[in-house]
Amino acid sequence: MKRSLRMLAAVAVLAIIAAACSGGGSGDALKMGTNLPQTGDLAVLGPPMVEAVNMAVRDINEGGGVNGTDVDLVVGDSGTNEQVAAETADRLISSDQVNGIIGPASSRITLSVIDKITSSGTPMCSPSNTGSSLTTYEADVPGFYFRTAPPDNLQGPALADIILGDGRSNVAVMALNDEYGQGFASFLKSSLIEGGANIAVDVAYDPNGTDFSADVQQVVDAAPDSIVLISFPDTGTRIVTGLIENGLSPDIMYTADGMQSGDVIAQISPNDPAGLNGMKGTAPSAQGTQAFTDAFAEFAPDVATIFSAHAYDCTIIMALAAESAGSTDPADIAAAMVGVTQGGTKCATYSSCKAILDDGGDIDYDGASGPGEWVPQGEPAAGTYDVWEFRDGEVNTLDIVEVG
Repeated sequence: MKRSLRMLAAVAVLAIIAAACSGGGSGDALKMGTNLPQTGDLAVLGPPMVEAVNMAVRDINEGGGVNGTDVDLVVGDSGTNEQVAAETADRLISSDQVNGIIGPASSRITLSVIDKITSSGTPMCSPSNTGSSLTTYEADVPGFYFRTAPPDNLQGPALADIILGDGRSNVAVMALNDEYGQGFASFLKSSLIEGGANIAVDVAYDPNGTDFSADVQQVVDAAPDSIVLISFPDTGTRIVTGLIENGLSPDIMYTADGMQSGDVIAQISPNDPAGLNGMKGTAPSAQGTQAFTDAFAEFAPDVATIFSAHAYDCTIIMALAAESAGSTDPADIAAAMVGVTQGGTKCATYSSCKAILDDGGDIDYDGASGPGEWVPQGEPAAGTYDVWEFRDGEVNTLDIVEVG
């Protein structure tokens, strides 16, 4: 009954939005906004994603634009902070009147603004939300939230396989006490236990904390043979420093995409590039297709690649949805987004997909982050992950695995 009432309410809201919408017709320019981290704990992820969006807009416009008109882009900061993200969302929706939003990056931040954005009738696509609860989250207005990063119910088992494959059997788990950290940890622990490992200690730590000595001591006291840290750089670097100061070696430590940055090495071990050698992790594959990797390196030299392919795909998919619908009305874009990723003629670039649409065909966009057919919830059906490690001041990819 509750779900039925929510759906009826959603239909009513959509009708009001459609009637009140003053822009977004087929002759209007598509305007996109970003709500991505330029400041805050995930600022390290900002440049790859923002530059990838910029590159996508360039490629869209060089490919003929959307419905014959160039795309406009408005850049905003999520700050890895609920208030900053909300203020940016308000500006993008009300002042800038964007037709779609790319971001936020953090699952926690997305959960704080998803109802604000979707209730306005604005589609949003995150390049890096991996929180598993977003798959089943009942937004006030459903059908307007999408993501190109695979959820953690896929990444958790992928990381567990790496740990078990290294012969670890007594694993300490430390994870942010938020949707991302605890969602990831839940799937990770289930897979570790199914694989025969013991959870030596399970620490959920405060994402807003400043002193993690008690959390670190719990791990030290448990005497594990390995440690998994699901974290972001600001808190994660302090925790890893504490673990090392207590005699635990980086080569028994594992982590995930939130810590996949050379900046982490610089913060923890500024005078020794080898100081974190052997620490491993998984992350939604940053490699992308070779064509994208080469093009991005030329477009944004010396910029990291983490989630760049996913940000590029969010932007391209949103533009293809508008092109497919023949409209920049946000509701029309949202309704077309899943469809352009499945069931039609395969294509890998905006211009090649647009050519198929121009000829009256249906498309199946397989883009920068690889084949990305979406399930009805608006997210990938499978995940491709980099297995990486810190080695001599660099993040080195060891392998690429597929899950799902």
